[in-house]
Amino acid sequence: MLRPQSTATREVVSLDGLWNFEVVHTIPPTESDSTWTRRLSNKTQVPVPASYNDIFLDYDIRNHVGWVKYQRQVRVPRGWQGTRYFVRCDAATHHGRIYANDKLLADHHGGYTPFDADITDIVGSGQEFQLTIAVSSELTNETIPPGKVTSIPDGRKKQTYMHDFFNYSGLSRSVWLYSVPEEYISDISINTDVDWDKQDGIIHYRVDLAPPSSSREMNCRVSIRDEQGIEVAIGEGFENTITIPSAHLWQPGAAYLYDVAIQLSRSSDESPLDAYQVNIGVRTVEVRGSQFLINNKPFYFTGFGKHEDSAIRGKGHDPAYLVHDFQLLDWIGANSFRTSHYPYAEEVLDYADRQGIVVIDETAAVGLNLGVSSVMWSISNEPASHEEGAREYFEPLVKVTRKLDKRPVCFANFGLATSEKDRISDMFDVLCLNRYYGWYEACGDMKLAEQELEKDLVGWQTKYRKPMIMTEYGADSIAGLHSAMLTPWSEEFQADILEIYHRVFDRVECIVGEHVWNFADFQTSQHVFRVDGNKKGVFTRDRKPKVSAQVLRRRWRLEGVGRLETVKDGH
Repeated sequence: MLRPQSTATREVVSLDGLWNFEVVHTIPPTESDSTWTRRLSNKTQVPVPASYNDIFLDYDIRNHVGWVKYQRQVRVPRGWQGTRYFVRCDAATHHGRIYANDKLLADHHGGYTPFDADITDIVGSGQEFQLTIAVSSELTNETIPPGKVTSIPDGRKKQTYMHDFFNYSGLSRSVWLYSVPEEYISDISINTDVDWDKQDGIIHYRVDLAPPSSSREMNCRVSIRDEQGIEVAIGEGFENTITIPSAHLWQPGAAYLYDVAIQLSRSSDESPLDAYQVNIGVRTVEVRGSQFLINNKPFYFTGFGKHEDSAIRGKGHDPAYLVHDFQLLDWIGANSFRTSHYPYAEEVLDYADRQGIVVIDETAAVGLNLGVSSVMWSISNEPASHEEGAREYFEPLVKVTRKLDKRPVCFANFGLATSEKDRISDMFDVLCLNRYYGWYEACGDMKLAEQELEKDLVGWQTKYRKPMIMTEYGADSIAGLHSAMLTPWSEEFQADILEIYHRVFDRVECIVGEHVWNFADFQTSQHVFRVDGNKKGVFTRDRKPKVSAQVLRRRWRLEGVGRLETVKDGH
């Protein structure tokens, strides 16, 4: 699904802003029941995009389990006659429905992926309609991520889940009204390669249309322009390969993006039909032995697991936080991050591409444990990969992932699934390990933590000889708590834990990366062990550095761990 875009043939209207809002306490009997689309009062409103949970001070709203409704009036532009137009939700956590007037047009499961509804045949151009989007926060054993809903004696629902971040809900990303031509580009696939002998960039592309049969009457032209706007290559047809002579490569820390313009025209008279643009970086990604290579050079990951999380907005996408967070990544010397534990907003991946930041893109498969700039796909976080049935579950997922894309595939392994017990790691390209020696295990015993960590890593290295990334390590710390002694929860303790891990990393040959958990403190469910959230952040929730930030800055930026020399001409 292509993101809405304004071109010569397409228009986009943002529907962000204040929406009328209502918590649904009684589920209507059927999906078609008129109470789903009953007119809402404007006395209670919420902003979009934002999670609704922390907007209000009401405990029951913050912890509501079930459906809520967003509603507003929308007018289709008069000039859209003769086009098709859609309502698109960039995300609805975790189950979303789109209603135009009283008609249900879309029913989508999955809280971190976009979906849309064609309203062309419901509302005429120039007409106003009532847009209602219903969103459910419920997680069950049939959802990703999983959870469990139970009823408590007073009749309320209680949500439990197996992941350690707050179950924010609502319309956390933007909502759009957009138009496309009657015959239009529905999808674009682009893969890059490099001819190392000639230093040429190789672009493999495929353009899909809607309706599919219309391609017989159309021409497709693909133009590639460099950052100066100069056309450097062209291609014809709906699937082809294009060569960019002496290509400027996208490098970690030194992004270079080409603009790919796809234009459809009618075969009979070459009249324009549709146009769409995509920015791409030319690069290669490969696992070779125990090395992870980007553009044929060994790459060492430095960075974090992150969360889409901020005060009041919850998981609501915020461009101000986006830019500031990337400033902090640059300040500390990070070259990468993992989208733990779900796909992030597409704006984040686009921005990472422009900033030269490497991304491990992760699915929302977190908590499967009942007992883009993207260089790699992480298809699960901390599953029970040591239990019976794990291989049968993951084998088809690995196969379909490889069928869809050629980038390396990984998952984040947790401590109980040791190298002796794990049943699935042989199927993956890179070993990603989450470990907390010195915190959850042997807390405060720094000597034992260092010994156990090295023993663990050497075991994986000996068995597989694959690239290994420590995708989580760290400890909680309360900002402002200082101690000259060994004191868990102090800023100094967190810094000491990181330095132990770094010493071990430098002794283990197959380690190719270190991602601290976490970039910033984040909110979790209310729990006696979580005082106002998870405090493993190197930065506070409002992005102030702790002592550990200086440890990482010295290692990554000043000492240059993970830094690649960038050739001046970009080759």
